[in-house]
Amino acid sequence: MSWQGQMSTIVRHLVNDLDPSSYKYSDHRIETSILVASQLMIMNVDFNNTYDINVESCKLSPDPTDEGTKDNPFITLSSLRAACIIIGSEIRSESGNAISIKDGPSAIDLRGVTQTLTVLYKDLCEKYENLLLEYRAGSSIAGHAILGPYAPGSDLITRNNTDHRSGGYFNY
Repeated sequence: MSWQGQMSTIVRHLVNDLDPSSYKYSDHRIETSILVASQLMIMNVDFNNTYDINVESCKLSPDPTDEGTKDNPFITLSSLRAACIIIGSEIRSESGNAISIKDGPSAIDLRGVTQTLTVLYKDLCEKYENLLLEYRAGSSIAGHAILGPYAPGSDLITRNNTDHRSGGYFNY
């Protein structure tokens, strides 16, 4: 299965567009959203593979879902970002329909639709930001990415903990 099948399925689950008989979003829209999300994302993130993304011709190479070179962080982050883009556009569309009408005892209130989508949007985007931060930190132990043994600041700490008069470390 190619990236179109696997990543589109992930995005459809995230935006709750699962019934093939009544898809709200076309395959082309889902795929282009994934490509747009990927293009926006690779500007800020270094992945193991270098991806060639062409939104116009709907192409992504190398395929991040290939078994030999599967890139799970790219798949996950791109799918979450695409879901954020889709739900964000849904909020903009629905906000024009967010009305409240009262006529005597009758009332129609469509403002809740936008509020529900906003909660979903914030949740998806927060998950994306958290996963992005984890990926950038190397999914490592807290603080290890900040001061590892070869970090630029680690030799400063070593120098500050050295007793320059005796040439050795402080004895406590």
